[in-house]
Amino acid sequence: MHAVLIFLYLLVAGMAAGLISSIAGMASLFSYPVLLSLGIPPVGANVTNTAALIFTGIGSGLSSMTELNSHRSETIRVAIISLLGSIVGSFLLTLAPAKVFERVVPFFIFMAGCLMLLSQRKKKQSLIKEKAVKPSLLKSTLSGLAIFLVGIYGGYFGAAAGIVILSILSFSLPVSLPVSNAIKNFTSLISNLVAIVIYTFTTKVYWLLVIPLGLGMFTGGYIGPIIVRHVPTRPLSICIGLAAFGLAGYLFYTAYF
Repeated sequence: MHAVLIFLYLLVAGMAAGLISSIAGMASLFSYPVLLSLGIPPVGANVTNTAALIFTGIGSGLSSMTELNSHRSETIRVAIISLLGSIVGSFLLTLAPAKVFERVVPFFIFMAGCLMLLSQRKKKQSLIKEKAVKPSLLKSTLSGLAIFLVGIYGGYFGAAAGIVILSILSFSLPVSLPVSNAIKNFTSLISNLVAIVIYTFTTKVYWLLVIPLGLGMFTGGYIGPIIVRHVPTRPLSICIGLAAFGLAGYLFYTAYF
């Protein structure tokens, strides 16, 4: 394929991936297969995709400063926990192939869809109590453990990790969807930054492909939070939950049949 066509191909794929990532966290549905279609080996495509996703995080972070500044403590806590998991997962990727996760991922994403839908049943009351009530110690501990495990998964394999952590945050934090989404995007940025530092010294990253893919992801990443901010929360959450079920079904089929 001609270099210009490859550039445009990756740019458009990056915009789609950045948009869906900054809204629901399923960028790899677009960007990972595109990299594979260019003949990039699976592990190389995985780490190159991670490098490009940094630009989604930058774009969505700039677009979500209001939400992030008003919830700094929650953002920092979630980012640190996920970061520790991401470090573990990134090193695991250098020791074992990502296929280890293939049979587990569908169930992981299915549970994320359930959490996203269940979160809407309690969200209205939780938002009323947002400033008055703090999550219990048990709930905070379980939430932290879940975020750590998602961090490991994100650093190791990464596909749809964003929708899983968004579901956990929507269920466990008494905040609106735009805030949960902003925290998710910032957390993904930090995790991807650390992961790519590790990948740079342990495996091959196709940096020339990162440029057009990253430019597209930055654009899509900036637009995504604006959409989340202006679209009604409940219908969007239901759509994200149903998308998780669809993705789980697809990955189940590819893993077991």
